[in-house]
Amino acid sequence: GEGAHPLGEACDFARFCSGLDFWSINDHAEASTPRRWQETKEAIRQCNAVAGDPGSPDVMAFLGWEWTQIGRTADEHWGHKNVILRETAEDAVPKRPIHSGGFTRVTMSENPTWARLLPALLHPAQRQEYYDFDRFVREIGEVPDCPAGVDTRELPADCAEGAETPGELFEKLAQWGGESIVIPHGTSWGIYTPPDSSWEKQLTPEQHDPNLQTLVEVFSGHGNSEEYRSWRPVLDGPDGLVCPEPTPGYLPSCWRAGELIRERCLAAGESDAECEQRAATARAHHVVAGLGGDQTVPGVRAEEWLDSGQCRDCFLPAFNYRPKGSVQFMAALSEPGPNGKPFRFRFGFVAASDVHSARPGTGYKEFARTSMTDQFGPPDDRLAGMLAEERVAESRPFDAATAEPIDQVGGTEFERQGSFWLTGGLTAVHAARRTRDGVWEALERREVYGTSGDRILLWFDLVNGPDGRVPMGGEVASAQAPRFEVRAAGAFEQKPGCPDHSTTALAPEAIDRLCRGECYHPSDTRKRIDRIEVVRIRPQVTPGEPVDGLIEDPWRVFECPDDPSGCTATFGDPEHAAIGRDAVYYARAVQEPTPVVNARNLRCQAAGGDACASVDPCWSDYRTPESDTCTDPAQERAWSSPIYVDWPRGALAAAPQVGSSQPEPSQPEPSNPEPSNR
Repeated sequence: GEGAHPLGEACDFARFCSGLDFWSINDHAEASTPRRWQETKEAIRQCNAVAGDPGSPDVMAFLGWEWTQIGRTADEHWGHKNVILRETAEDAVPKRPIHSGGFTRVTMSENPTWARLLPALLHPAQRQEYYDFDRFVREIGEVPDCPAGVDTRELPADCAEGAETPGELFEKLAQWGGESIVIPHGTSWGIYTPPDSSWEKQLTPEQHDPNLQTLVEVFSGHGNSEEYRSWRPVLDGPDGLVCPEPTPGYLPSCWRAGELIRERCLAAGESDAECEQRAATARAHHVVAGLGGDQTVPGVRAEEWLDSGQCRDCFLPAFNYRPKGSVQFMAALSEPGPNGKPFRFRFGFVAASDVHSARPGTGYKEFARTSMTDQFGPPDDRLAGMLAEERVAESRPFDAATAEPIDQVGGTEFERQGSFWLTGGLTAVHAARRTRDGVWEALERREVYGTSGDRILLWFDLVNGPDGRVPMGGEVASAQAPRFEVRAAGAFEQKPGCPDHSTTALAPEAIDRLCRGECYHPSDTRKRIDRIEVVRIRPQVTPGEPVDGLIEDPWRVFECPDDPSGCTATFGDPEHAAIGRDAVYYARAVQEPTPVVNARNLRCQAAGGDACASVDPCWSDYRTPESDTCTDPAQERAWSSPIYVDWPRGALAAAPQVGSSQPEPSQPEPSNPEPSNR
């Protein structure tokens, strides 16, 4: 691709290309070194130093890192979490980012000989870039590990500090004592999440700190993590994990592995009985391999997997979707807590770009697919051909526990992933003032929402709280029927090119190289909000209660008028007083269809129903021209943070049940919403 960008360009991109109010740097802690961490801190300070009046800076840059944990099995897996720091001063921030322990760090510090030399030999004109990357990787491995069991403040600055579990991460952040927020990130991604992983195991006082881990990422440039589905990539069997059969909405990848081997077996002239046995073995091999499942079918081409493993009816879903990592599933979970109050995840919702090219806020326009998303791949068929394997009519086992780390993450289907990279989302805050403190306080209050990239305006309030109006992110205890108001207005349509403040600050070649010739350049016309959807979740009363009937999506739908000035919906929940159990409510504002990069993901060619006869991926490599943006219509959206309405402890309910009939939703009233907070 285009190579690396220095952090200073991230600041320029946020200021002049994407036109952000605030952003944070969250490089992988596992790839950090003392030198890089120092450079990161200095770059963030420099970005803020030139931002103008601290009472109204043009952009606010926050410091942080990503705790990039990957477990080879569900028991070992905790996932990725972004740490955001309030302060940036040298004496107020950690001496080093805290990485996630052995496996991911070892993987990021390894660069096998073939990976160092082969690309440089095949592409000598770019050999220095490959050598530079090799040096980048080797520098990680040269940093010694910090001594274990020592308070983080007493450790030297020139070592690599790790935390194997979320609990250890929270403990180390508490030792520092500064203000920070921990945001789970990419929770439904099957890129690195074992197929049987579930967020249930994280709902313990040891692994969840409700004072630190207050927000969750609902959407990013790697897809949507909102929606729960009842299907599973693998199932528990009497003797271990087994492969489920296909359902109308889902084709398990393990099942597809069996069909691929069956097809090859029959083509080789073997009997039906022999081929069925090989298919069963292939399914079992795929299940046992976990993240390396694609490596159990030798020589398989990416398009042969069809759309196996994917959520067919989700909005811009993450690749190889994991429903038990969705934010809806998290909100439905419950464990016994102190003083009779259940212990739950009470997250606010945010969204992020999550690209690796120093470009925060890439979703301002749907263009430049290979620069504004995480597209990558071999530059030509020579390198791709050298990586190809022989196709045989039998599967092979892949043991993730004994494979080399680089091989374990090498089996994550990089080719198919390319059709799921998006331009990214944004976090919006309702801040009392446009300052760093104002933004931070809004994040702490959870008065935040996420969008799929467009700057949709959204308000969601409980209007009859016990003490008055309660905004998104709030929580109350009330036995009366709650009443809500949602207001939304669409994002501004974009004008071509860049505004004057960008073109006067950056040279034309910088506009072209960094912004790809296009900037956030709003017109005075807003896109239309098509509808407002409301989701209701009734969290478990007891651990293990099936969640399928507890998540109502959508619970209410309000069609909006053809009015670009916005849409308002008001509604209540008269069942609350009758059912007498806690409830979680949040709103989605859904915009009119507009072109979106990779909106159709694998571009399935239907075979009847929702099944795929074939796919036409938007390749990340030489097979799809850079000029092809792979856009299709999609409905950009914004997700409010939930409002948590608890049933008062000790109060009696008239009918403690779920699933009673619902009244017809009230119709929305057109309005022209104005921001109450800027």
